[in-house]
Amino acid sequence: MLSPVASARQRLEVAMFVNHMPRYEILSAEAMDQLDRGWRRLISEVGVEFSSERALEIFRRAGQRVEGETVFFDPEFVLEQVALAPREFDVQARNPERSVHIGGDHMTFAAVYGPPFVRQGDVRRDGTLDDFVNFARLSQSFDVLDSAGGVVLEPNDRPLDSRHLDMVFALLTETDKFFMGNVISGQNARDTIAMSEIVFGGRESIERTPSSISIISVNSPMRWDERMLEAMFEYCEANQAVVLTPFLLMGAMSPVTIPATLVQQIAETLSGVALAQLIRPGCPVIFGSFLSTIDMQSGSPTFGTPESAIGLLATGQIARHLGLPFRTGGGLTSSQVADGQAGYEAMMTMMPTFLAGTNFVMHSAGWLEGGLVAGYEKFVMDVQIQEMLQAQFAPLEIDEASLAFDAHVEVGHGGHFLGAAHTLERFRTCFYRPFLSSSDNFERWTGKGAPDTSARASTICAERLESFEAPPMDDAVRAELQDFVTRRRRELGD
Repeated sequence: MLSPVASARQRLEVAMFVNHMPRYEILSAEAMDQLDRGWRRLISEVGVEFSSERALEIFRRAGQRVEGETVFFDPEFVLEQVALAPREFDVQARNPERSVHIGGDHMTFAAVYGPPFVRQGDVRRDGTLDDFVNFARLSQSFDVLDSAGGVVLEPNDRPLDSRHLDMVFALLTETDKFFMGNVISGQNARDTIAMSEIVFGGRESIERTPSSISIISVNSPMRWDERMLEAMFEYCEANQAVVLTPFLLMGAMSPVTIPATLVQQIAETLSGVALAQLIRPGCPVIFGSFLSTIDMQSGSPTFGTPESAIGLLATGQIARHLGLPFRTGGGLTSSQVADGQAGYEAMMTMMPTFLAGTNFVMHSAGWLEGGLVAGYEKFVMDVQIQEMLQAQFAPLEIDEASLAFDAHVEVGHGGHFLGAAHTLERFRTCFYRPFLSSSDNFERWTGKGAPDTSARASTICAERLESFEAPPMDDAVRAELQDFVTRRRRELGD
């Protein structure tokens, strides 16, 4: 039987987080007007490049001016397309209790996405499929995460042409949460959709309620690549949700000022939203943002910076103004290891993520070294940060019982409340108890071997993986899924 503390934590974790706190909005009405004029000018005078004849023809038919691969948009046309996108939508998970709602006050959290390398303790190495499975299992075991994500890391020990099959298979079998689709090519997207159809009961089921969210990134500045667009066509035609995301490192892929970067972000994102709605009106989209800075001495990306936090808060306000759910934030850091820098930079990004009320949070757990590394210990540290922020952002209940007048009567002047009835009734669950932090005195901590945060995280990680049990899956569905992977791998020549 679970202890009251464990039961309270389980209740906190299992329920999808709804952020009822007021949003922290930093842009004045005048500032919003300035940004509005900025993106309209950028999209109509500079235009956006689409490296896809299929996309260009769609825009031509829609009456937009196309010169070469550049589309010059009528801003009012773009806003008409934006208005077709749903403000909120559901995404189904293999376990219906894990299905999520995107938009409104709901916040959804997915693990790290994309690193080619892994760090475990002092060892930094290439990621493998075993690592991918481990991170999927960690994501499943921590209920505060709503998804393992998609390319949690690159399994470099598997052939490039077919590794997407292994990744999607792991996400669908090792977890019962919603997952992110593969976007490297149109063919990879088609394979992802086909595997979703097997698990969720056919095309009609996933078109009715999306089963995946896929990130479609802009090649900033102002260009959409052919491969990403191929994947986007597949997902939009199947009514699967897409996160349309500029990749903006100020000083490299955008100007060095935050307002200019915000204008570019709006222009790039809305051009993608317009295409999504022309492909399939009403297709669910998410206003994506990945906005940070570079070190102007070395040129290296930097994360957890004040500028990125400001951009994050502004993005939330802009997306709400446009009536779109949005993605930004995460546990980002430039640190090479799971140290103090990793912790404070992750908090510098995750705190404004909550203050902005972000609807879909990628990179919630495990991000290290500017996104090059998926870290085992960092994963656990990030989950701890996320749990604590969810507790911090829970509404404060003020009623007669919480005012505890009777406790004051019982204790009187100059006493203490340790033995008061009010305390005894609530002491097991009255405070959030971190699972990673140490509050031992020095002697007790030393007696345990003086473990620091990273060492404690390593222990928790190992315990989670050792005790992991995969969520149940129908044997016939698993067999059909495996047969599909085997056939497609053979067809791809691997």
